[in-house]
Amino acid sequence: MLAVTAFATSAVPLLGAGAASATTAGACESATVQYRIVGADGNVVGADWTSQGGFHQWDTVPGSVQVRLAAGQTVGEGCKYPVSLAEYTTEGPNWYVSGHQSLVDKATVYLTDDDVAGTDDAKRTWQKLTVKSPDCYGQIDLYGDDITYDGKTGEGHGPVPYEPDNVVTPYHLIAAWNGGEQPCTPGPSDSPTPTPSTPTTPATPVTPTTPAGGQPPAEETTPPPTSPKPSTTPPTTPDVPPLVSTPPATPEPSPSDSGPPLAETGASAPVGTLAGGAALAVALGAGAVYASRRARRS
Repeated sequence: MLAVTAFATSAVPLLGAGAASATTAGACESATVQYRIVGADGNVVGADWTSQGGFHQWDTVPGSVQVRLAAGQTVGEGCKYPVSLAEYTTEGPNWYVSGHQSLVDKATVYLTDDDVAGTDDAKRTWQKLTVKSPDCYGQIDLYGDDITYDGKTGEGHGPVPYEPDNVVTPYHLIAAWNGGEQPCTPGPSDSPTPTPSTPTTPATPVTPTTPAGGQPPAEETTPPPTSPKPSTTPPTTPDVPPLVSTPPATPEPSPSDSGPPLAETGASAPVGTLAGGAALAVALGAGAVYASRRARRS
C-alpha cells in the first residue's frame, strides 16, 4: 500500500513583494482506492470493500460502485484523486471478443482526505458512481482518472478500448466487468431502402463433368472459424495518481489589444522627460505658425 503524503511549502517573504503562497500541488502522491458494489437499496452486493484488481474480477454488473481511499494513508491538503466508472457496448461478452466498443455512460468523483477510511466507518457516507445497466454485450471499467475514453480528440478525451489492436484503455484501470446475454442492436440506418430490381430468368444450370480418370471431384470442406488471437487482459492496479491541476473556476480576463495602454504613474514614471518633450512640441508648433504668417505678409 502506498502512502500519500503532502508537504506544505513555507511562506518566504520576498524583497519588495508580499509573502509567497504555500502549495502542495507537487507533493501529492499515488493513493490506494477501495471499492464495493451496492444495489439500489444501498446494500452491498457481493464482496465488501477491496482493493483487488482484475479485469474479470466482477461477476455482478457494477451498476453502482462506492469508492474511498484505503485506511492508513495521509492525504495532503488540496490533493484530489479522480475515480471514474464508464460503460461501453461491445461486440462480444468478454475482452477477447469485445471488438469495437462505444461509450454509453460515465460518472466521475474526486476523492480527498475526507474520503480516507478510518474508525466508525459504518456511520459514514461514501461517494458513489452510477452508470446505466447494460442490456446487451458490454464492458464497465472502474479507473483512476477523469478522462473520457470515447475516441474523440482534444483535452479530456482518449481512445476507446479495442482488443484487436490492443488499445488497453482506460488508463489507471482498477477493476472491470465484461458480459451480456445478447448482441447489441445497431441503430436505424440513414440510407434509403434499395428498390428491388426486376427479376431475371436464371441461366440454365451446367451439368458438372466428371474429371479424367472417372473419379468424382473431391468434396470441398469449409475451414474451421479462426479463433481470436491470444492476448493479455489489461493490467489493473488500485493505486491511482492524483489530479495534476484543477482549472480555475473563473479565469482571469486577458488584456484587450484594442485600447491604448494605461499611462505609467508612480515614482518610477519618467514624468520630467514627458513634460519636457511636451513643452518642446508646443514651442516647435508655435514657431511654425509664426513663420507661416511672415511668409504670407511678404
